[in-house]
Amino acid sequence: MKATTYHCTLFELPKIVNRAGNITPVHNNIEIPFAVKRIFYLYDIPGGESRGAHAHKDCHQFLIAASGSFEVLLDDGRTKRIVQLNRPYVGLHIPPGIWASEINFSSGAICLVLASHVYDETDYIRDYENYVSYINGN
Repeated sequence: MKATTYHCTLFELPKIVNRAGNITPVHNNIEIPFAVKRIFYLYDIPGGESRGAHAHKDCHQFLIAASGSFEVLLDDGRTKRIVQLNRPYVGLHIPPGIWASEINFSSGAICLVLASHVYDETDYIRDYENYVSYINGN
């Protein structure tokens, strides 16, 4: 089954509230729908700038606005959808086969990414025309 933008799901993560500061735990296959094999984060992105603009063949990603806010433009080749991330206890699951771009970063925003696979350049589709051919089976 090919993923669509409607397979990209927002998850509210647990929040342990404490007057000294809150904690949000994340466990493999519990709060997120896959086992995490790689974690990275994007930061020092000038306000209004964009990142991403690629798709994965096999890798699932889970994006969290650890600080600040940004939007994620999701595209399945037919439908586009924008999701805003602005709470550190809400994450967006992006399954393989979705073209995603992180856009409109607020100043000082941090995008935390949990990935199902270790880095593998062959898993990336970085050209939109190649992406459309890939999802159409060409």
